Order: sequence, then structure tokens, then C-alpha cells
Amino acid sequence: MKRISVLILFLAFGCRSGVSEENLDLLNGYWEIEKVIFPDGSTKDYNVNTSIDYIMFEDKKGYRKKVQPRFNGTFDTSNDADLFVILEREGIFSINYNTENNDGLVAQRLEELISLSENNFSVRNAEGLTYNYKRFEPIKVGE
Repeated sequence: MKRISVLILFLAFGCRSGVSEENLDLLNGYWEIEKVIFPDGSTKDYNVNTSIDYIMFEDKKGYRKKVQPRFNGTFDTSNDADLFVILEREGIFSINYNTENNDGLVAQRLEELISLSENNFSVRNAEGLTYNYKRFEPIKVGE
């Protein structure tokens, strides 16, 4: 009977997302892609990134934009940004993007937040691709 109780507890809590509403603010900041995991299990590692993502999030709304780090610690950026809201359904958090293209049409995409910590997060999109990100650390160039 104890084994059944432990199994039920594991299934109830062990399969939950590694994301809680309290830690959603950890999304704020600069992130670089670390690797992509394809639906068949194969992976693509990213050892060098010429652009990184800047995420600004507050009250379940935010934006994400691409920026290019410079050696002097600043970033090159454009005014383009993907607006998003965070949705929660049955304990699963998703990022819902609404991006207007050059023709004025709004494109929507949804990514499920799989895990989120101070230094890493991962999302899965509708095609089954899992993107793993790590917190960006600027390259330190000797002064």
C-alpha cells in the first residue's frame, strides 16, 4: 500500500512543470540559447551566439527582443520586440506571443515554459522543439 501511495504522489507532483508563478520574474534579463532538442531526441548545441534575447516581464506581460552584445559591455538593438503574455492553465505556464509583421498582420505563437531557474530556462513550442537557455554573461576583455 505504501508503494502505491508513493507512486500516486510522484505522478501528482513529479510531472509538474518546474515553473511557479512566484519565480516568473526570473525571466527578466539577458539570455543566450544553449541548445535545441528536436522531437526525435537529437540536439543542436550553440557554443557561440552573435545575438542574445533580452526579456522584460512584469505582471504577466512583457516583451522579448534580440540584441547583439558588444565588447565594451553595451548592446546593439533595434526597436523590434515580440510582445507576450504569460498564461497559466492547470499549473502549466505558457508564453503567448503576439507579433505584428511588416504588413500589419499579427502572428501568434505559444511556448510552454518547462523549467525556470535563476540561470536557466527552457521552453517547448508547438512543433515539439525544446529550447534551452542560459543566463548571458558578458565576455570580459582585458582593460
